[in-house]
Amino acid sequence: MSLSSTLDGFETLRLRWSWLKLLEIAALSFAICAAPSANRAAAEPPARPAQSEAAAQALPALGTYEIDPPHAFAYFDARHEVVGLVRGRFDKVTGTITVTRDPAACSVDITIDTSSISTQNIVRDEDLRGPAYFDVKRFPTMTYHGRGIRRALRGSWTMDGSLSIRGVTKVVPLTFNFKGTAPSQPGKPSRVAFHGSAATRRDDFGMTRDDLEELGASPAPGPDVEIEIDVEALAKISTP
Repeated sequence: MSLSSTLDGFETLRLRWSWLKLLEIAALSFAICAAPSANRAAAEPPARPAQSEAAAQALPALGTYEIDPPHAFAYFDARHEVVGLVRGRFDKVTGTITVTRDPAACSVDITIDTSSISTQNIVRDEDLRGPAYFDVKRFPTMTYHGRGIRRALRGSWTMDGSLSIRGVTKVVPLTFNFKGTAPSQPGKPSRVAFHGSAATRRDDFGMTRDDLEELGASPAPGPDVEIEIDVEALAKISTP
């Protein structure tokens, strides 16, 4: 082997060694720089999703709000022949909601026109308006009046209000959530929204016809009618 070939071989080995050292130094530098960042990431708790303004705000601004009838929806589910459900709604809902600094003084007053019932079946609706059920000629409205609220689960509130149907009044807890305040519009009152739910029994209000057929020989304990209500309400503007 010539001297020139030998020198070329040594030069090649020297270059390879130099590249390996450079790679080792680069890897070590990366590890040193990355370690503090990794430690900080491990020490810091994961970021929480930002809460919406509505979720963070438990109730709307203090004041009295009037339910906006075109944006008020009262629905119910009633057990039918043991295994099924009949779903319906009342189309005329009015009332007021009062929000005060003291939860014990907050109040709800709702009136529902019983003749506005609709289950998407004319024959059934007329039967429900009759004496066996809502008896709308004698009792044209049902009402719900409540005063005082208390905290419930997941940001909800509960009110032990009085539901009156067919001249019978029963305490029916209403659980509700404040859904938020609509973006303000110049010259218009503040608009807020609520969603509520409740449950009761039809025979508590004297609606006992066809109980055997609808609920069975041994009806399950507890409510057999579920109620859902969604309302928007407008801040009542005080007049001087």
